Amino acid sequence: MFDVQDLSGTFSVGDIAAVMALSFLLSSLVAWVYRFTHRNVSYSQSYVQTLVVLGMLISLIMLVVGSNIARAFALVGALSVVRFRNAIKETRDVGFIFLVMGVGMATGTRFYTLAIVAAVVISLITVVMFRFNWFANNVQRQVVKVQVPPDGNYTEHIQDVLIAHTSEFELVSMESIRGGALTELMYSVRLKKGHEPGQLISALGERTGGQRVTVLTGYDQTDL
Repeated sequence: MFDVQDLSGTFSVGDIAAVMALSFLLSSLVAWVYRFTHRNVSYSQSYVQTLVVLGMLISLIMLVVGSNIARAFALVGALSVVRFRNAIKETRDVGFIFLVMGVGMATGTRFYTLAIVAAVVISLITVVMFRFNWFANNVQRQVVKVQVPPDGNYTEHIQDVLIAHTSEFELVSMESIRGGALTELMYSVRLKKGHEPGQLISALGERTGGQRVTVLTGYDQTDL
């Protein structure tokens, strides 16, 4: 006969319900703050939903581990085999992941007041920084991608155009594409006052032999 021992009785139903409910509410708060303060076009509903689920999972894990060191080491060994291949698009996304993890850990170890205060305070600080645009850099820069044939003196012609239309520019990368048929140059530029991206695109188009020119202006993308 197998001696099956159920350790679920270590926690009361009330404890489990409180931990799950609180972790859900606080993780949802963090997820809402992320959605409200997100600026760029890389918003992902799946990522926001994952924040909520992650907070609840961390709470569950902390309930299982408790103060048992053996379980903690076993958990580290089990999670070490997990590999995540999705790249984080923005550094702030990492901050929100750590925030829901911290909230989940505090909730799972039943530091309820700490979890609530930390989630609310950090969320408020995030909203305040968003509303008042703290630490913003008012220098607007663009990314210019130009495709040119590999032969010919196209680089100097492109730089002549950039000198005429930008106050500063920097070559960021140079890459061979389409099996070596074209070379793609990427520049970080700052347009002069009174100059529009369309003007820059037209001027570059005249120097690239009709190849593609793209200007990224933060939220918009203009092509030729």
